[in-house]
Amino acid sequence: MRLPESAHTGQPWRIHEIAPDFDVEDVWKFRTPGGGPDDFPALLAALRAERAAESTGVSGLLFKIRWKLGALLGWDRDDAGTGTRVPSLRERLPADLRDTDIPAEDDPLSALYVLGNEYAAEIANSTMHGIMHLGWVPDTTGYHLHMAVLVKPNGRFGRLYMALIKPFRYTIVYPAMTRSWERTWNDLTT
Repeated sequence: MRLPESAHTGQPWRIHEIAPDFDVEDVWKFRTPGGGPDDFPALLAALRAERAAESTGVSGLLFKIRWKLGALLGWDRDDAGTGTRVPSLRERLPADLRDTDIPAEDDPLSALYVLGNEYAAEIANSTMHGIMHLGWVPDTTGYHLHMAVLVKPNGRFGRLYMALIKPFRYTIVYPAMTRSWERTWNDLTT
């Protein structure tokens, strides 16, 4: 379910101090019925283990097309990524976040930090520098997962690119991700 920007900005996330110059592009809620305060690490591990499932169907096809176009047009060259075109946000992390255990392999995203209720990873290419932020949010029925996508488009072309892919994100990618992630939660808890 799509949420207003305030659902992300109104939370006391650590990402706010690290990336205040990024725009909130999208905020989504995933149903995790029965989620408890300590379930976030298990959900993250299950999502990483199930990542292959997201490479199927129409959404998976769109990602394959995007990576092919990126290779053909040079959008994803090494010199367009973090550490080259833009510095990694790891350089902005305060010491307590730099010392968190992060997954060694989160390709194509690079994990920034993991806390008991928050995870952030980054990606950069010639179109934008982006962050996927996951948060574990209490509500009246327990806890649910929020995903926010934060971006810093690379110039006019980056803004155009983000505008062009928005309909695909809203109608195909995020609904497929929602089904997959909610299924992962259900498998984890049944």
